[in-house]
Amino acid sequence: MKSLIKTNLILLSSSLCAISLFIFISILFFTTSKIVTLDIGSFSPQATKSNPTNVNHLVFGIASSGNSWPKRQKYAKLWWNKKFKGCVFVDNLPHEENDNNINVPPLCVSQDTSKFNYTYRHGGLRSAIRVARVVKETVELNHSNVRWYVFGDDDTIFFPENLVKTLSKYDHRLWYYVGAYSENYEGSQTFGFGMAFGGGGFVLSASLANVLAKVFDSCIERYSHLYGSDARVFSCISELGVGLTYEPGFHQVDMRGNIFGLLAAHPLSPLLSLHHPDITDAIFPNMTTSKSLQHLFKAANVDSQRILQQTVCYERQFSRTISVSWGYAVQVFQNNVLLPDVLRVQETFKPWKENHVLAGVYTFSTREIHHDPCKRPKIFYLDNVSSGKDGIVSSYTKSFHNCSNDKTSSKNLEVIKVVTNKLDLDSKQLQNPRRQCCDVLNSNSGHLMEIAIRECNYEELIYMH
Repeated sequence: MKSLIKTNLILLSSSLCAISLFIFISILFFTTSKIVTLDIGSFSPQATKSNPTNVNHLVFGIASSGNSWPKRQKYAKLWWNKKFKGCVFVDNLPHEENDNNINVPPLCVSQDTSKFNYTYRHGGLRSAIRVARVVKETVELNHSNVRWYVFGDDDTIFFPENLVKTLSKYDHRLWYYVGAYSENYEGSQTFGFGMAFGGGGFVLSASLANVLAKVFDSCIERYSHLYGSDARVFSCISELGVGLTYEPGFHQVDMRGNIFGLLAAHPLSPLLSLHHPDITDAIFPNMTTSKSLQHLFKAANVDSQRILQQTVCYERQFSRTISVSWGYAVQVFQNNVLLPDVLRVQETFKPWKENHVLAGVYTFSTREIHHDPCKRPKIFYLDNVSSGKDGIVSSYTKSFHNCSNDKTSSKNLEVIKVVTNKLDLDSKQLQNPRRQCCDVLNSNSGHLMEIAIRECNYEELIYMH
């Protein structure tokens, strides 16, 4: 009997131990699962919805020099705000100091780079090393609450609101290298379609930039043979295993002359940057380069996300095709033109290198300008833009049209008014953009055309009637 009781007690004790162990493991599993779930959730896009990216999360690193900054700071004044974070890096302080009464970035003197080799065989400038290290030195400014680092040249014109909107698509806690290659095929082929061209600007997520800054100096020692700064940055990012996230709103503008065609057929994405204003023509007729850019920013300041967005509508009455590049220009074709042809970039510009074997070959679809001026579209350039209770109204006036025998229905047309609401790109439209539609409104005046831009209906097609 005693033996039986003892045996039962041993079995009971074993069962209690087993039950306790099971309970302990269950509690541990439950606790661990909750921790893992929270950890995963903290890295989901939903976690940033309550704290969306804004311009205060950006830091700018601008490459310049003591000689060029006095002439180039006029471009920074177009887009810089005194609330922004960042610095313009120069080799030495210019004789002319920054105008403290105007919004321009502060100046930082770059660190000495004489210890680094520069062995590019075809000349070049060893300042490419100093400019490349702007990435490292910008991170070392140790600004707080940074999500993205934005880099460009002193003649890179940024559109900060559009940068913020575009970058909101991405999680800054992941490693991102965002930018675009050159419009010039020869340049992109030479330096690589995976490299973001520095003049067009590029962006690094803070998580990537912090790691890159730590290894950058040891990395660029391996690339003394390269020509430019952006090639060095690209090479070191490649060594970290990161590829380019392409955003077509960055514009290197490796072309010369009149870039109307490039601007009037802007990609279906926000305008992020423009480069080389000193090399290209003024973008509006009868204006200086500076005045024309200020004029563009009048529209950008009213509706930054819509600037240059191309909308096409077909007028049934006169069989005309109208292309609106909002905030810049309206083109009126005196016939029906298929939409894919309207969307091609007109070759109004000249190649970067006219004598090169690949001169005139670009990284986008182009169409030639018709040899007969009378068969070219009439162009109406932005005159004024205003915002009120009825929406945003922009007006465009006719440019000189070199046609001595104009018998078209648009002969007397002088002004085009475009009515729309402010564009606010949501995450769906940023991820899967869709072009908007427009309607030509009835008018009793042969001198005025009115157009309304709106969202397309669900199954609506943009086509010739």
